[in-house]
Amino acid sequence: MIKSYKIRRHVANAFIYIVLAVLGIIWVSPLAYMLLHSFRADGFSTYPYLIPKEFGFDNYIALFTNTEMLDFPRWYLNTFVVAIFSCIISTLSVLMVSYAFSRLRFKSRKKFINIGMILGMFPGFMTMVAIYYLLKAMGLDGQLVALVICYSAGAGLGFQISKGFFDTIPRALDEAATIDGATKNQIFWKIILPMSKPIVVYTVLTSFIGPWTDFILAKIIMGDNLENYTVAIGLQKMITLEFKTEYFKQFLAGSVLVAVPVTILFLFMQRYYVEGVTAGGVKG
Repeated sequence: MIKSYKIRRHVANAFIYIVLAVLGIIWVSPLAYMLLHSFRADGFSTYPYLIPKEFGFDNYIALFTNTEMLDFPRWYLNTFVVAIFSCIISTLSVLMVSYAFSRLRFKSRKKFINIGMILGMFPGFMTMVAIYYLLKAMGLDGQLVALVICYSAGAGLGFQISKGFFDTIPRALDEAATIDGATKNQIFWKIILPMSKPIVVYTVLTSFIGPWTDFILAKIIMGDNLENYTVAIGLQKMITLEFKTEYFKQFLAGSVLVAVPVTILFLFMQRYYVEGVTAGGVKG
């Protein structure tokens, strides 16, 4: 019985590993193709071989020098500026709202929490057209500041995970600081935040990745304003019928460069990211 059980267990584990390996290959294959062909020095948009025969940095060089029609460096800078400002505003907004709901007790607190959770259930694309016409009425359509406003204005509604993390911090710390004469503001900035590095890192990463990779909302707001395009819109422009023959390899190189900042951030902050997610799910 024990031997047959071990055999079945080994067979089941082998099957699971094979399935996971196949899924892993399927998931990694497009990334490997993108990376390899971003260094391709031969051919145009179509290529019959999986692995290029010639490699070089021409695609990356052309991406930053061939800017007469499609200005990738400007789009990259636009996206970086929007992502940085949105990240700062969103992070502060989420952490302060989370701390208020976690620590403060005020009238209609539960109702505000429930309203925030209900609003968070609705997909963002439902309001995109209305947002565009509001921005157009204010003369902000096609402007980068409009993207910062859209990405950061409603960030406070994503307070659930951060609130759960703050709930795990003992209230005795707040009470001791209050006895010593500290205000709520001082407690938040000087006591709670220094102890909350995991959730701060998690919030920074999520607040940065959203604006950095967004396409739909940015496309609606920017319209035909080519100079204020973000990298997501610009890369999509490179593979349109008008440009794909000339810019396909540059599109692959640009896709690699878009992944670089997020990858670096995640590698350096992975430990804190995981701690923030797990600790934030302890309490609701």
